[in-house]
Amino acid sequence: MKTIGIIPARYASTRFPGKPLVDINGKTMIRRVYEQCVKTPELDEVLVATDDQRIHDHVLSFGGRSVMTRGDHPSGTDRCAEALQLAGAGFDIAVNIQGDEPFIDPAQISAVIQPFIQQPDTQIATLVRSITAPEDIGNPNMVKVVFDQLNQALYFSRSPIPYDRNRKPGEWPANGQYYHHIGLYAFRQSVLLALTKLPPGRLEKIESLEQLRWLEAGWKIHVSLTDLESRGIDTPEDLERVIG
Repeated sequence: MKTIGIIPARYASTRFPGKPLVDINGKTMIRRVYEQCVKTPELDEVLVATDDQRIHDHVLSFGGRSVMTRGDHPSGTDRCAEALQLAGAGFDIAVNIQGDEPFIDPAQISAVIQPFIQQPDTQIATLVRSITAPEDIGNPNMVKVVFDQLNQALYFSRSPIPYDRNRKPGEWPANGQYYHHIGLYAFRQSVLLALTKLPPGRLEKIESLEQLRWLEAGWKIHVSLTDLESRGIDTPEDLERVIG
């Protein structure tokens, strides 16, 4: 099984323009993400997928691999699919790695690949982490997920799920049934290419969550648990908090 890690990277971020090239203690964000990815033993290749020549040239300058993709992709998933095709044949699994997590732990990437090794029928895999703070359960920016006994996702939501009618909201985390979705995905190659052909789903439009399109279309998403923190950087303020 041959696996590629793909890092979508756009320059024109609404909340943080030029984010991939911002300096973090002597190295750019995209370089830090790339260097963390290459530490993952299950990845045979790491590739940056960008629509910006500055990012492309920078990745090549530090010895990384990069491809130029179209500028009109509606999502990082679509950009990953094009990059997978540009990378050439031979890859069975593609991992979509967020380009704004400069301190991603390689163990998280390994964890999202493991279901494909252990269960050959895995279509899509992602990660979740247990929620311990009551305020996080009600935070619409922290996506929650529920899954079945086989660790297959049932639903993702910005709302608190499940709703525990027998306890007060402040007691919900103690029940151990609340999980935060970490936006790291791995796809079987044929599945990723098929997903890009799906029209936007009804549930996706309501919650603004792309993965609901896949569930609504009948694809299965395997959920793996991690206790590792995930620290994405969406704004300059986020960066200041991370580097202190």
